Amino acid sequence: MSEMLHYLVRGILIPFIGTSAGAACVLLLKKQLDERVEKILTGFAAGVMVAASIWSLLIPAMEDSQDLGRLSFLPAVIGYLFGTLFLLFLDHIIPHLHRFSSSPEGPSSHLARTTMMVFAVALHNIPEGMAVGVVLAGWYRGQDISLGAAMALSVGIAIQNFPEGAIVSMPLAAEGKSKGRAFLDGVLSGAVEPVGAILTILFASQILPVMPYLLSFAAGAMMYVVVEELIPEMSQGKHSNKGTIAFTAGFLLMMALDVALG
Repeated sequence: MSEMLHYLVRGILIPFIGTSAGAACVLLLKKQLDERVEKILTGFAAGVMVAASIWSLLIPAMEDSQDLGRLSFLPAVIGYLFGTLFLLFLDHIIPHLHRFSSSPEGPSSHLARTTMMVFAVALHNIPEGMAVGVVLAGWYRGQDISLGAAMALSVGIAIQNFPEGAIVSMPLAAEGKSKGRAFLDGVLSGAVEPVGAILTILFASQILPVMPYLLSFAAGAMMYVVVEELIPEMSQGKHSNKGTIAFTAGFLLMMALDVALG
């Protein structure tokens, strides 16, 4: 039992560590992340999340619904649709992450925009924390989810969180906040992920009957983030080919881990 608890804690904390490491860039770098590095990280994370959505979330959701016969796809369809709609709703009430760096100066101050960025990143992290929690809860409860796949998903989200932590902390420091305070704000923007994961795991027994819906809900939310945020970031401007290659590498790695360790 203690070993399983150890893996649960590790899986919960890995994405948060990714955000914190990205936020720490404000303490080490004078400029933004190199564009090539950011595209490689973004592409790799996108590939991992797409593969995880298929093999770690949607396929297990359908396998857990085999008692529905030919309608075993229905919970996956419903959950995926609601996951997409949930993220669509979030994008209506908060700005898209990729707009911050390109939006022209408006009447609001730089500091107001960067404060909004912290809020935006934090809200976008909620479904990712839920995804980690659902997958870990499914593994813990003996669903058709391997430990390797759950950990690979955590690592993939952590990689995606790295540049997010940096795009929160570094602009805040550029607007006059101390590096320590900017780092702390970057870390706090990712704090909702472990909280969401822990709450999902704690209520796992209650949500077990609707686990297929939750697995596919997480898949829909993650795929929305990939299509709406990550793919535009990795494909625009120079070095887009590096992002595409990294996407392929992330996709194949996650697929191989899930199948080999499943």
